[in-house]
Amino acid sequence: MADYYKILGVERNATQAEIKRAYRKKARELHPDEAGGGSPEEFKEVNKAYEVLSNEEKRQLYDIGGEDALSGNGFGGGGFGGFQDIFDNFFGGGNTRRGPVSRMRRGQNAVVSLSLTLEEVVFGVEKELKHDAVIECTRCHGHMAEPGTDPVPCTNCDGTGATQRLTQSIFGQVMAQTTCGHCMGYGTVIVTPCGECAGEGRVRASQTIAINVPAGVASGMQIKLAGKGDAGIAGGPPGDFIAEVKVAPDPVFTREGDDLLCTLEIPMTSAALGTKVTIETFDGEQEIELEPGTQAGHVQRLEGLGVGRLRRPGRGDLKVHLQVTTPTKLDSRQRELLEEFANIRGEGTGSLVQTSSSVFSRIKERFTGR
Repeated sequence: MADYYKILGVERNATQAEIKRAYRKKARELHPDEAGGGSPEEFKEVNKAYEVLSNEEKRQLYDIGGEDALSGNGFGGGGFGGFQDIFDNFFGGGNTRRGPVSRMRRGQNAVVSLSLTLEEVVFGVEKELKHDAVIECTRCHGHMAEPGTDPVPCTNCDGTGATQRLTQSIFGQVMAQTTCGHCMGYGTVIVTPCGECAGEGRVRASQTIAINVPAGVASGMQIKLAGKGDAGIAGGPPGDFIAEVKVAPDPVFTREGDDLLCTLEIPMTSAALGTKVTIETFDGEQEIELEPGTQAGHVQRLEGLGVGRLRRPGRGDLKVHLQVTTPTKLDSRQRELLEEFANIRGEGTGSLVQTSSSVFSRIKERFTGR
């Protein structure tokens, strides 16, 4: 037989206030949603113990004859409790209330938008987010009642959380149970609500949360901090804090997986002769050496200068796409030199002559079969 006093960790002569405090402490420790909480069975056992010991009539019966006395077996009840259980099971008595419900509820999740730059995504960053939070009332500490007072048993339902009434059915008159409309099923009434939170047990306040953003996150991802959300009702466990990631576009770099991409324009003379170019990256200035004859569309890869890999070591690469620019405005001397260069290479400055080896000829041969 379960020892309800031992389950709550109180003495047999404990006052109702002591039983209430012990229940609140145990319920917090064993709530299945709480980190490191107990099993659902343990949580139900604590609630059952409180349901009995918080009701003076049930407690007296339990002290006399244990759990059997509560069901009416062997104590002048003629075994009515056992018959009622059979009746409930046969006629769908699953809606019958077995005692007052707890006011304790888990808090809601706090969802906040987290704006990041591409550079912060590359390396990871620690951010502080300020948001309008729901926190536990510092005056009543979630108790809902004014300090020094406690909720009192509901006189309408005698603290059971339910009322009974006779209804007519095909079997004659039957006793039906409904949620008490005075205490809303809690079994107690808060006569003197906390003046700070108006009996809510929670208040709104501006709160700052520090969040460690790992490298490699992307827009649409969520970062969750367990137990950092809105405070629970009546001392219930808090919800989670969830940051929704949104990465702003960068004016120079774009992201492709773990790699960064950018475009570098170089003059055609530099592409032909080869050169060294210094570019600005998230890691500072980097020098690129271009071989003579570099073609447009060439990709220069800088290893390890990309985005940090999410939950993996290392970083991606930086890919520099080269774009060769052609001068559009030439003075007479520049034009003279270019024409001389073209003549030396046998390219001339007139119309290009299509040869059998030209690209256009190869395309034609491919489609005509000649």
